[in-house]
Order: sequence, then structure tokens, then C-alpha cells
Amino acid sequence: MHIQVLAVGKIREKYLALGIAEYQKRLSPYVRLTLLEVAEEKPPAKISPTGETVLLEKEAGRLEAYIKPGTHLVALAPRGKMFSSPELAAYLENLGASGQSDITFLIGGSLGLSPRLLERAHLVLSFSPLTFPHQLFRLMLLEQVYRAFKIIRGEPYHK
Repeated sequence: MHIQVLAVGKIREKYLALGIAEYQKRLSPYVRLTLLEVAEEKPPAKISPTGETVLLEKEAGRLEAYIKPGTHLVALAPRGKMFSSPELAAYLENLGASGQSDITFLIGGSLGLSPRLLERAHLVLSFSPLTFPHQLFRLMLLEQVYRAFKIIRGEPYHK
């Protein structure tokens, strides 16, 4: 299985980069993992709804340049469907069983993802109605994907 994480913005904090690298290593026996970052647009302190739309569309264009045809697209957004860890594991396992071995997760920037990308996604997934920093969320996503593969394989993982 190949999992690609497309994210807006660069990881700036060393502790997050170290955590992400750790989960990349942990995931290597289970999946081929690709992490790609695209440039983030810096919103002004006060931005109009039109300005937000323009900003999101610029970021969406950058993300779309890396979305491969035929990939199963999962957009991460606070208003998406929520899964438990076992439910996420079952979802990923079912994709693999149905021959869908290429999955792309999209993580937006500080303003989220363009509505166009949310509509294009096969699944809009939420980890919580809470808002998380998009840099931290990459680490959270990789941990949950790792946990999912441990569940799929029936391997122990701390609770």
C-alpha cells in the first residue's frame, strides 16, 4: 500500500519533525509513505471571505499538482466524518481488500482546505471538532495510521 500525505506549509518545529520522522520509520514495514509539502499562503490579519477563497484556491492548486489519478483521496477537516481507531483501521483494510492501494491524505493550511478539494475527496475525515495546528496534525495523522496498521495486523500497541 502507498500512502501519500499532502500538506500545506512546512514543519518548523524540531520536535514535530522528530516525531514525524519516528512515525515514518515505524510505518515503513507496513506501507510506502510519501510526505509532500506545498507552500502556504500567509493570510493578512484581517481577511475578507473573498480573500479567503482566493487564498484557499491558490493552495488547492498547489496540492492538486501532486494528486495522482486514481488515488483514494481523504481530506482532513473539522466537519468531516469521525472514526474511532478501529474504524479507521477497518476503513484502510477495506480499501486494500478492494484493490485500492494508493491513498492520499490532504491537510490544509491555517484556513483549511478549499471547498473544491473537500467535494473531490472520497472521504472527508475529522479527528475532532477541535481545531489543531496543521503542523501538529501531520504527526497525529501518522500516529493514527500507524495505530491502524497495528490493529489490522493484530499486533499490540499501547493504549
